[in-house]
Amino acid sequence: MITVVASGAATFVEDGGRRGFAGIGVSPSGFFDRGAAAAANRLVGNDPATAALEALGGGLCLRSAAAMVVAVTGAQGPVRVAGEPVARNSTVIVPPDADLELGHPTRGARSYLAVRGGIAVRPVLSSRSWDTLGRLGPGPLTVGDLLSTGPAIRPLPPVDHIPTWESSGPLAVTPGPRLDWFTRDSWDRLTTTEYTVASDSDRVGIRLTGDPLTRSRGGELPPEGLVRGAIQVPPDGQPILLGPDHPATGGYPVIGVLTAAAADRCAQLLPGDRIRLSAILVAGR
Repeated sequence: MITVVASGAATFVEDGGRRGFAGIGVSPSGFFDRGAAAAANRLVGNDPATAALEALGGGLCLRSAAAMVVAVTGAQGPVRVAGEPVARNSTVIVPPDADLELGHPTRGARSYLAVRGGIAVRPVLSSRSWDTLGRLGPGPLTVGDLLSTGPAIRPLPPVDHIPTWESSGPLAVTPGPRLDWFTRDSWDRLTTTEYTVASDSDRVGIRLTGDPLTRSRGGELPPEGLVRGAIQVPPDGQPILLGPDHPATGGYPVIGVLTAAAADRCAQLLPGDRIRLSAILVAGR
C-alpha cells in the first residue's frame, strides 16, 4: 500500500477517461495532459491509459512499505526520493519506506506520477478518473489515504528515460460549428491577438481575458454537445478553452476547437500566462 504523507495543492487519480456516457450528461474527464501521462505510464511498463496521479503544483509526498517503480512527467520541477534528487521523465526505483516528493514546478502546472501496475481505486462508470465538475470517481487525495496498485502486466521498457521537449508557439485551433455566430474580425482577433490565462481556470475550462469577441447575431442557442478543446464564448466575449471535465452540453456558441495536442498543452497553463492561438485552415470553411 502507498500512504499519502502530503497531498499537495490538488492531486487526483486520473486515467484514459470515462468514454461513452455523454448521453447521460457525464463528461470524459481523464488525464488533462494525455501525452505526459502516457509517457509516464510507458516508462513503468503500464498501458498508456492506466490510472496514475495528476498533481497540480507541488507538495505531494508518498511513502510505501514496499519498493515502487515510478516515473514523473509533465511540468518541470524537482523530484526527490529519500531527500535526494531524481530525474523526471525517467524510470525510478523508490526503496521501501522512502519518501517520494514532488517539489513546486519551475515550469508548467501539472505533473503525472505513474506507478508500475497502476493506481487500483474502484472504477466508477468504467473509469478511475475524478471528475471535478460531476463529482464522480475517487475524489482528491488527502493526507493518510492508502492507495493500492494493480499487477504489472508488461515488462519494463528497454529505455528508462525519455527526452524532455517543450511545446511552444501558438495553440492550434480549427473553426468551430458556430463560427457564423461571430463577426469575421472576431475570428481574426481570436487567432492573432494575445490572451491572458485567468485565475479562475481549472480542469473544466481555461478562461482567457483579452480583446472580447463580438457576436454577429442575437439570441441564445439550445444546449449542444461539447468536446474537450472546444472554445466557448459567453456573453462577455471572453473565450473559454474547455478541459477534460467540461460539461457534456452547453449553450454558448463554439467559435473554434483546439487540436488534440493544443488541448493537452492547456494542462500546463498557469494564471497570468500569455498565449496566442493560430488558425488551421479546413477545407470548405
